[in-house]
Amino acid sequence: MDRWSQFELFVQVAELGSLSRAAEVLGMSNAAASRSLAALEERLGARLVERSTRRLGLSQTGEAFYRQCKAALVQMKEAEELVNANSVAPSGMLRVTSSLSFCMKHISPILPRFHRLYPDITLDLVAANRYVDLLDSGIDVAIRTREFEPDSNIAVRRLASTRRILAAAPGYLAARGVPRTLEDLVAHDLLIYSHANQPNSLRFHHRQAGERTLEISALMQSNDGQIIRAAALEGLGILIQPNYIIYDDVVAGRLVPVLDDWDLPRLTINIAYQGRKHLPAKVRVFIDFLVQHFEEMDYERKWTR
Repeated sequence: MDRWSQFELFVQVAELGSLSRAAEVLGMSNAAASRSLAALEERLGARLVERSTRRLGLSQTGEAFYRQCKAALVQMKEAEELVNANSVAPSGMLRVTSSLSFCMKHISPILPRFHRLYPDITLDLVAANRYVDLLDSGIDVAIRTREFEPDSNIAVRRLASTRRILAAAPGYLAARGVPRTLEDLVAHDLLIYSHANQPNSLRFHHRQAGERTLEISALMQSNDGQIIRAAALEGLGILIQPNYIIYDDVVAGRLVPVLDDWDLPRLTINIAYQGRKHLPAKVRVFIDFLVQHFEEMDYERKWTR
């Protein structure tokens, strides 16, 4: 019998004045209850209950111990009720981090719907174009484009994959021409994301032509995808960006893909969170909500075709 069960038995004995009635309330046999109470007294090295033929009473030590046990059991019950309440109605501050582009395009727009479903959850969005340490920064959920986490305490759930494409504004292409081969890119102004893996070396794949690697230099580079997107929309050059950032611009014709038969290494968008046996309800519902939203929007098919 664990210690908390012994404490619960002792409190019942103190309040009911009967070992047999306490055993009945807790669904125990009289023999098991007697052994448990004796084991508790032996472990503490003190007599807690004065036994008589008519009624059990508490010793002076037992009276003091009863007050402490009762308070501890009340606190434990309140803690369990709090967890159960959070499971039914998730609440509290949820800290989420992702790149600025992902925050703007795919988190902020869905927050009104999320808030209607879970009005007791408040959010702290941390836009960062670098990988914030979840444990040190108190982050609950991070959206990242790396396949795995170096820390085994961080769990990963796949969200979607996306192509990276080259695209430019129609005005730029009308003025400078449309590149037809990879070699043509040398004569064009390129806009690159400086935090990409080897941003000045592009590894292409073609169904017929196979693999090609092209070393490039940029007219402009930035550590933020939205700055690159804005520059491309203004006709500054050809950008290299994931589809999850510029898909709407391509659909609307604001940006036009070039050399689209060549494929760059794709990115996998993952949800990273602290791995626990029992996830806080606020974390669980946000992750499930985000995954369901991506499935409903069919983003992976749109971004990889």
